[in-house]
Amino acid sequence: MVHIPEEPTVRLRRRTQLRVEPVPPFDFKLTVRKPAGWDLFTPEEVYEEDTLWTGIRFGGRPIGLKIQSSGTVENPRVLIGVYSGRKISKRDSEMLHGQLAACLGAQQDLKGFYEFAMKDGILRHVVEDLYGMHDTQSASLFNSVILSICLQMARLKRSYQMMDAIDERYGETIEFDGRRVTLQPTAERIAMLDPAVFAKECKLGYRAKYIVASAKMIVAGFPGMQEVMKMPPENAKEKLMELPGIGDYAADIINPHAGFPIDAWSVDVFGLLFFGKEPENRREAIDAVKREGIRRWGEWSWMGFFYVAQDLRNLSKRLGIQLRLE
Repeated sequence: MVHIPEEPTVRLRRRTQLRVEPVPPFDFKLTVRKPAGWDLFTPEEVYEEDTLWTGIRFGGRPIGLKIQSSGTVENPRVLIGVYSGRKISKRDSEMLHGQLAACLGAQQDLKGFYEFAMKDGILRHVVEDLYGMHDTQSASLFNSVILSICLQMARLKRSYQMMDAIDERYGETIEFDGRRVTLQPTAERIAMLDPAVFAKECKLGYRAKYIVASAKMIVAGFPGMQEVMKMPPENAKEKLMELPGIGDYAADIINPHAGFPIDAWSVDVFGLLFFGKEPENRREAIDAVKREGIRRWGEWSWMGFFYVAQDLRNLSKRLGIQLRLE
């Protein structure tokens, strides 16, 4: 077994300011701090008083991000303070601006989806509740791989426990602007692990071997998230399914273009919404529920899934049914 030393806290003091102007409507809080608890970039990010302190890796280096709204839902502007260990070049600053704008979903035009949703008996409720929420995207393919594998056949509470254990043991802590944020581990770090030891340390079960194998493929040159985002949706999904442990459901979770990711949790939610009852046999019902979602919502399937998943509590009240929250 390879010994993996603990990484010290990285202090980031150099600061650069970026500004992003999203396509309205853009609700800052709903976009960066999802109602269902989905994180923007890392589970250890901090949100206080309409400001998000978070971090990513850019060019292999950790950077801290202080993200704030300086506009309104209909006239949005987002300020991003970038904290780094050394000066960021003008070229890198421009590249980082483009990447962060894409991750924030800044150029998404929600009008077409909203027009479609207002004619649908389910979606009209969620777009009223979550008006201005843009779909965001992870900056790291490997982080998305960990998420999608930990979500497989597990309740959300259990998935979060696994991801927290991975971050606590193998993540990297950065300090900037008086805040501390833990970044999720790199593929390079996880690729060095013995899957059996990794499974035991983080209580991952069979998932550990898939995460380690995927890490090794990514280190060997598998396309990164920015490359995947540029692929046609069907090509992106096909490529993602080359990674160990990434099947149809996991690829739909990662795929930045589209998808309708139905598993043992979401099959109950959408089975009840579409057919009026939760399926008796979840595994057998997954394909039927997925087909129905795509039939009903077509090109808006992912956005429909995304909005419903963020609004389960309110939607339960509006429709007078009890949807599973986790």
